[in-house]
Amino acid sequence: MAAREGEFTWYELMTTDVSAAGRFYAEVVGWEIQDVSRPGLPYLRFNASGTPACGLMAASGIPPGFLGYVATDDVAAMTEKARALGATIHKEPTEMSGIGSFAVLGDPQGAAFGLHQWADPDTAPAPALMSPGRMSWHELMTTDWQGAFAFYGELFGWQKSDAIDMGPMGTYQLFTGPGGGNAIGGLFNKPPQVPGTFWLYYVGVPAIDPAIERIRTAGGQIVNGPMEVPGGAWIVQGLDGQGAMFALVGMRN
Repeated sequence: MAAREGEFTWYELMTTDVSAAGRFYAEVVGWEIQDVSRPGLPYLRFNASGTPACGLMAASGIPPGFLGYVATDDVAAMTEKARALGATIHKEPTEMSGIGSFAVLGDPQGAAFGLHQWADPDTAPAPALMSPGRMSWHELMTTDWQGAFAFYGELFGWQKSDAIDMGPMGTYQLFTGPGGGNAIGGLFNKPPQVPGTFWLYYVGVPAIDPAIERIRTAGGQIVNGPMEVPGGAWIVQGLDGQGAMFALVGMRN
């Protein structure tokens, strides 16, 4: 059985300047950089206090951005299930020796996500919501959140949690993993000025205000926030120097 079947377990930043992106996130988030390249496969890994948090690799013909992977115990079968539910397959199931299998898909509204089957489930980083340097929230900006939730709910067994009324912006629907419990993310209909649908991943930081200053001094751009969210945490959304969108979540001291 896959580690945390149906839950996000890995993330990758694909960028046009690996060195610059590495320096930026090391300064802003505090990630440590580790070279885990293999012959013919350059690959860096961001660690948070020694725990693997995210991969880093050169983008190939795609805009810079983060991609989140959901765990499964059968990438091929899950890919076919997603295809039948209306997904687009960007990368068919692929085996990587010693690492596992993966595929890259687009949901029916166009947002990209990945599937991952770990060769050794014990190597999958455990979830750590709100922990510094770890992915702490998963947010989908889409054109039809009801349709998107129906897709992911059928595919992964995600469950609805609270629904937040955002007034003119509509509903922000929280969701849990297939086993219920604490919410791990939310989805909502994007504003018209947002050009496309995508997943946005929030990295935990100890305090939001110093992190905002680090974004500015490191050459990033703030596009939204800081903004308080239910529960008392604060978020900020930004762009790194290569144009990848990212988000941070932390408390305001």
